[in-house]
Amino acid sequence: MNTMQENMKLEKERLEQQIRFITEVDKVKNIFRQTYLADGKRKENDAEHSWHLALSAILLGEHMKEEADLTKVMVMVLIHDLVEIDAGDTYAYDEAGAVTKREREVKAADRIFGLLPEDQGTYFRALWEEFEAYETAEAKFAHLLDNFQPLLLNDASDGKSWAEHGVHKSQVCKRNERIPETSEIVWEKMLEIMDKHIEKGNLKAD
Repeated sequence: MNTMQENMKLEKERLEQQIRFITEVDKVKNIFRQTYLADGKRKENDAEHSWHLALSAILLGEHMKEEADLTKVMVMVLIHDLVEIDAGDTYAYDEAGAVTKREREVKAADRIFGLLPEDQGTYFRALWEEFEAYETAEAKFAHLLDNFQPLLLNDASDGKSWAEHGVHKSQVCKRNERIPETSEIVWEKMLEIMDKHIEKGNLKAD
């Protein structure tokens, strides 16, 4: 086999791996979260959530304290929940589920990102780990988006998910305790929304 034929063979193998990954992650459209769509008619799926975060990243970067690589943030939010194809969605206030969350998701990351050609799989896996570590400007921005978007949808759907699960303000504040270090104005808006829904009886005050 000559060099041209060998290169063509390798390119075809690479394409097949990429196609396998693209087809596999279509399953994320069937992973439903606890957050309702803005109209409150049904719960959103992970694919819808990730798209919403990527679009929000384009709009909200100007409100972050640290400058972040927007492309990196967008890729990060687009892949951050792919592990839920295997691990399932762990509700934000599910304490029991949180105990095994990391173990389940690491195993899923190994399998799902392992479908890709090595360079792309390594890149996606590193971005996923960076998101999980919550240390870089990009990871902080991505986490803010991941937490702000459900809160906005809770507000739009009249606190439906909070009311269903009996969520307390203290739980929401604990989950979002690092948001002020990323954006004070977003944190102020989150508090405003929480207080509004305490008054409406959708969120418990303590």
